Amino acid sequence: MRYRFIVIALCTLLIIVGIDAKVGMAQVPFLPQVQTPSLNIRNLESKVVSSWVYLDGRRLFQIAAPRGSINERLQDINKKLAEIRNNYLRSNDSKLNVEARTLNGLPVIYVNDQYLLTVTQEDAKLRQVQPQILAANLEQEIEDSLKQAKRERRPEFIINQSKIAVAIGVGMILSSWGVWYFSRRSKRNFMLKPLTSDVRVVKPITTQLKHQQNRHILEVKRRFFQLTQAAIWTGGTLIILSLFPYTRAIEVAIIAALRIPLRLGVVGVATYVAVRLTYLLIDRFTSAFVKSSTLITPETSERLQLRVSTFSGVSKSITAFLWLAVGILLTLTVLGIDIIPLLAGVSLVGVALSLASQSLIKDAINGFLIIVEDQYALGDVITVGDVGGLVENLNLRITQVRDAEGRLITIPNSEIKIVANLSSRWSRADLTIPIAYQTDIEEALKLIETVGLDMDRDARWDHQIIEPPQVLGVENFGDRGLVIRVWIKTQPLKQWDVAREYRRRIKVAFDKAGISIPVLQQSVWLNSPNN
Repeated sequence: MRYRFIVIALCTLLIIVGIDAKVGMAQVPFLPQVQTPSLNIRNLESKVVSSWVYLDGRRLFQIAAPRGSINERLQDINKKLAEIRNNYLRSNDSKLNVEARTLNGLPVIYVNDQYLLTVTQEDAKLRQVQPQILAANLEQEIEDSLKQAKRERRPEFIINQSKIAVAIGVGMILSSWGVWYFSRRSKRNFMLKPLTSDVRVVKPITTQLKHQQNRHILEVKRRFFQLTQAAIWTGGTLIILSLFPYTRAIEVAIIAALRIPLRLGVVGVATYVAVRLTYLLIDRFTSAFVKSSTLITPETSERLQLRVSTFSGVSKSITAFLWLAVGILLTLTVLGIDIIPLLAGVSLVGVALSLASQSLIKDAINGFLIIVEDQYALGDVITVGDVGGLVENLNLRITQVRDAEGRLITIPNSEIKIVANLSSRWSRADLTIPIAYQTDIEEALKLIETVGLDMDRDARWDHQIIEPPQVLGVENFGDRGLVIRVWIKTQPLKQWDVAREYRRRIKVAFDKAGISIPVLQQSVWLNSPNN
């Protein structure tokens, strides 16, 4: 039953994108035949649509016809209209006779006894008037447009339009230079602006977030200035082309050719800017959260920085994915694709895929719980089963850690059952120090404690050691000697540095006190066979 549901969803998606579902069903002959809906393409061809007739790049009037024949009729009218215009412009006679005659009950428009078009019922329904009334209106519009075309080709009109074009060109140059100068000045002032910091508490994460905010703002401004430059030159060029009847058709062709690319570009830029602004808002929110003095103490500062980095990264990934999905839907809408049936098909496919990809859902749920419960964050050192290392990447699906040998290990979040966090809020250096059996135990314990207290008072290690070292006493009687156990509570990820320094100081102190660190010894008994 589950496989049948998956096949139905996939076939629905194939129908939406225009592929016959039987082709897909043929690939799985062992499944029962599933009844699938079909689309009637002929109804689309008979649908009445409208289009504009242009004269010298200006809209003149609209015509209507079935989708299958609209282009042929439009080309025929444009061809006849261009021929009528050329004949009228070459004629020295300014007389222009536009009249409507009746043929088979429909108005037929003639210009100087040249046939132009027949006003159909679809044309009349488009303007919601009778065909005769529409024909009378078209007579006046055609006559005015042809007379205007003749006026615009006079030398005095061309000279005036050329002056306007020169003025627009100069304005384009000045505007472009002004935008370039303002962008350079804004960037320079932005880079020279000092970063304010709170001197009461050292918060390196706030500096990092501030840098990210500045980078996002600078990127948005840079894209805005680039779009402004493109708008200045593109818009100015189109305006200049629209000033002359000879180039106005080029303007219309450019606009028609760039209509879809421009819309797609606007959608892409809007999506990009939305993602950047969302990043900026996330950084500002997290920065304001970190700057709240009531929420930060020296003990929680380091942990809060790791959590902020994790939440910020995951939030940015989620919002970027959401904006990308919105951008894709807007792109499909711009392309004229009806997204309602597409969303229905995608939802069915999503349900079907969810049945086949339950592990991904488990990964996402477990990843969400890991982040919310603060089991670990970016920068923590964790151990999961037999692997462990520094967490370099964390999202809803996977966790990536770098081990001591530099290997990047990827762990699906659903596989993480038990995790050991070695750097959550504080860490501990667990040390075992061997001493010889002949050593005065009281003197050794006192010396070990003294070394720990001296290290705790050292300004270099004072911040890294949270509490004075604890000498727990004799832990075990080993093969080499007594084993003394020492605990040192440290800042997260500092236990290894503290342990190395403590061992070094213990070795120096033992050498000065004459206390030896035992080595493994073995006693060998030899028995003579004669004894």
